[in-house]
Amino acid sequence: MDGRTATIYALLLVVEYGLKIWAIGTVPENRRPGSSSAWLLLILFIPVLGFPLYFLIGSKFVSGRRHEIQSRANELLAAHADTLPDLPQIQPDDDLASVLRMNRRLTGLSCVSGSCEGVYPDTADFFAAMAAAVDEAEDFVVVEFYIVAWDESTDIFFSALERAAGRGVEVRLLLDHLGSRKYPGRKELGPRMSAAGIVWHLMMPLRPLQGQWQRPDLRNHRKLLVVDGRVAFVGSHNLIDPAYGSEKNARMGRAWSDVSVQVSGDIVAQVMAVFATDWFTETSENLTLDRERYLPGQPDVVPGGAAHAMQLVPSGPGFPTEPNWRQFVALVHLARERIAITSPYFVPDEALLAAITSAVYRGVRVELFVGEQADQFLVGHAQRSYYQVLLEAGVVIHLYPAPTVLHGKYLTIDDRVALIGSSNMDSRSFALTYEIMLLAFGGDLVARLQENDEAYRQASRVLTLQEWQGRPWRQRYVDNVCRLTAALM
Repeated sequence: MDGRTATIYALLLVVEYGLKIWAIGTVPENRRPGSSSAWLLLILFIPVLGFPLYFLIGSKFVSGRRHEIQSRANELLAAHADTLPDLPQIQPDDDLASVLRMNRRLTGLSCVSGSCEGVYPDTADFFAAMAAAVDEAEDFVVVEFYIVAWDESTDIFFSALERAAGRGVEVRLLLDHLGSRKYPGRKELGPRMSAAGIVWHLMMPLRPLQGQWQRPDLRNHRKLLVVDGRVAFVGSHNLIDPAYGSEKNARMGRAWSDVSVQVSGDIVAQVMAVFATDWFTETSENLTLDRERYLPGQPDVVPGGAAHAMQLVPSGPGFPTEPNWRQFVALVHLARERIAITSPYFVPDEALLAAITSAVYRGVRVELFVGEQADQFLVGHAQRSYYQVLLEAGVVIHLYPAPTVLHGKYLTIDDRVALIGSSNMDSRSFALTYEIMLLAFGGDLVARLQENDEAYRQASRVLTLQEWQGRPWRQRYVDNVCRLTAALM
């Protein structure tokens, strides 16, 4: 090694160790310990990979122009909340009331009234219900989904949108750019929607040649529909065939199983307000300026039966306080008798895992409904790495049989509270993707979701600790490696 080469090598070594020392004092800032440790391990042991990844996707929050726009959009959301005070039935000394206050403080949205008009565990029924609502539209329809495809299954809905636009109804649609990109018909989708009279825009577009670039890992995962400000749909369905456009999936019987709900009442204005913030973020058009048209108030209903007290909780990179994660943890701590969780990607952090296992130790029956086989390799194996501690604590894990992908995202606490929407129970949904969850109590939604649990229970098998401890060491190794990568997200 000559002197020049030795000098360059020494300089690179100094730079490498300088960056590592910088990382040790910088990476953990405002980050959970598990995530900090995973990032530092990657940076310290594989710096050539760790540093580029950290600078590309290491932050949980949006920045630059999008941060400024999101801040303005959140102001619009908070301004809307001031027009809808909390229901007078909410008692300030109630333990659930403290969760509602937290949600309002973190998101700006209050607890209002609303009615559950339908629960849809069947995708065809869900598309048909949305189409029926659109066919009654007189003024406007807004649509927002992570994945959008115009196929045989969704044609009933798109045809309703086309009819609505044809009779003068204003139709707007948002779809995530990366979320919808890989599915059949993507090249024809935009022109086809435009020809149908639908005004559409991409969310979080990645088109650097057109000056549109954002971090590829920050996505908008929300799913919602609002018709005339009087009815709304939220849940876990994407706007695509249950086989996700794959002939292979269709042949093997692989389909995504979801659950969504239809609501009416004041809660619809909150769903519309979330859409308005996303529309403003992508187009700079402020729909809330016409408040009477897009955010009309509705008469309060007294909770009971289909009527509920409801609160919408949006979350994502624009909410640094992570309201969705805090809501999950707080609700689990409220449980006294039973908790039922349905999630396709269950990768809890330390706080949520402690809350769930502590609930079992307090005598709460905790059931977890997950798919026997996940559709994503890394997240699926990371999820499996938590089964040991859950089973040892006494959590009952129901494995829904493959090839179905159990994709519903909801939670019930005792016979009291229901939470349903677009969010998984993993770090991506808590911090990196824009989500919405609907909290409801005082009516029959909990019972209706528990009926769906019973259907899952009858179709599933219970995973035992003995079975899990007997799995091959190779599976354990892969599960644990993927658990580490999940913490990087």
